[in-house]
Amino acid sequence: MKKIAFWFTTLFLALNGCKNSPTANEIIESAINYSGGELYNNSSIFFEFRDKHYEFLKMNGSWKMSRSFSDSIGLYKDIYSSKGFQRTINDSLIQVHDSMAVKYIESINSVFYFALLPYKLNDEAVISEFLGQEEISSSLYYKVKIKFKEEGGGIDHEDEFIYWFDSKDYSLDYLAYSFQVNGGGKRFRKAYNERIVNGIRFVDYENYKPMEETEIPLEKLGIAFKEEKLELLSKIELKKLEVNQVLF
Repeated sequence: MKKIAFWFTTLFLALNGCKNSPTANEIIESAINYSGGELYNNSSIFFEFRDKHYEFLKMNGSWKMSRSFSDSIGLYKDIYSSKGFQRTINDSLIQVHDSMAVKYIESINSVFYFALLPYKLNDEAVISEFLGQEEISSSLYYKVKIKFKEEGGGIDHEDEFIYWFDSKDYSLDYLAYSFQVNGGGKRFRKAYNERIVNGIRFVDYENYKPMEETEIPLEKLGIAFKEEKLELLSKIELKKLEVNQVLF
């Protein structure tokens, strides 16, 4: 069904494309349809990232995100859901101070935000802006800027993002973002290792930063990447991916 929705949206844009370029919202909707569409809303997703196990479940409007990991004390499990946050150690519920719970929630949110892109780029807290087209690696991309409203945008609502969507199939192949924590900074990511797991598209990322401590505007990081002014900092890899569609 997601392919039908994607091609329907593409046809709609093609029939109306003679008047103007697509809007930011139209680009985002096409990207979500191409990458999974409604499957995001009724699936359980499992993966490992940096020695932690993550689980995502959304069904009938209810949702749950969790991570689990072990240390010398035992097995930790953090669960953030529509019912709130809780942490267990060795299956025993423990009390978590509100300030720490917020940090754990934001950490979980961050991992799923990047892992499930472009899912949730059409949330109510999102402010999107079409920045035109830009060529990277001989392909033409739609360039979209994302900011967040303070209400509903989380504690990192001041962060800004740029996304590059392929102008032919709307795949999300590059992104850049600025952040304020730990002194702030900027990053640029290149998607690779694309795979479709039970209907949902996933990628890994090469994670870059500016090569010098010179100020490069966020909107210019794509150009800086083409001019080899960025250096590889790390790789963002999802392992042991599993997707199950929830039937109800």
